[in-house]
Amino acid sequence: MSWNEAFQKTLFEGYASMDLQLSEVVACMACTVVIAFYIYAVYRMVSRNAFYQKSFNLSLVSLAVITAAVILTIQSNIVVSLGMVGALSIVRFRTAIKDPMDLVFLFWAISDGIICGAGFAVIAAVSSAVLTAVIFVFSRLPDVRQPQVLLVSAGSLEEEEKILAELDLACKRYDVRSRNVTKDRLDLAVEVRTEKERELLKGLMRLSGVTSASLVSQDGEVTF
Repeated sequence: MSWNEAFQKTLFEGYASMDLQLSEVVACMACTVVIAFYIYAVYRMVSRNAFYQKSFNLSLVSLAVITAAVILTIQSNIVVSLGMVGALSIVRFRTAIKDPMDLVFLFWAISDGIICGAGFAVIAAVSSAVLTAVIFVFSRLPDVRQPQVLLVSAGSLEEEEKILAELDLACKRYDVRSRNVTKDRLDLAVEVRTEKERELLKGLMRLSGVTSASLVSQDGEVTF
């Protein structure tokens, strides 16, 4: 089989025969590596982790190649395929995935390895292009403004009404989350939504009974 026929079979036709030739295996691995390198480049561009891990990105390339090799082996020999399924069924991955996008890229690399190993590399290429467009388009959409946490300390419980009056003026919405009271101190934790942070803090500090005010941004889930 010529190299042109091998690449054509890898891209479009799939592997119907149980006897794979060397040219078909090389063509499959070449297509897998090209698409895996594309995934590597996309992950490098869109990764938002504070500390980019090159080892994780390299693992994406390795996963795609290994998966393609497994699929090729399964297609070439039924006995080996049954043993492979049994061996892989006992593998347990316990590494925690902190970023959901990392899980997306892992599944992307494995899926492309499966598709390329089955002999439909063109489907892997088209799906990768579509997925890349989806990631970049939706990442450009504006995020919902997350609430902030206001921490206020005052001299007595009677100061709470004045504090809430300032919140009414500067905030679109607020919700008192915590209220800690002692004989000579009031501590409030309030979830606020405002675009007038400086005005809010200045207004609070003008109150005679307020001793301190802090506005903290949070990086949690947004509630409506």
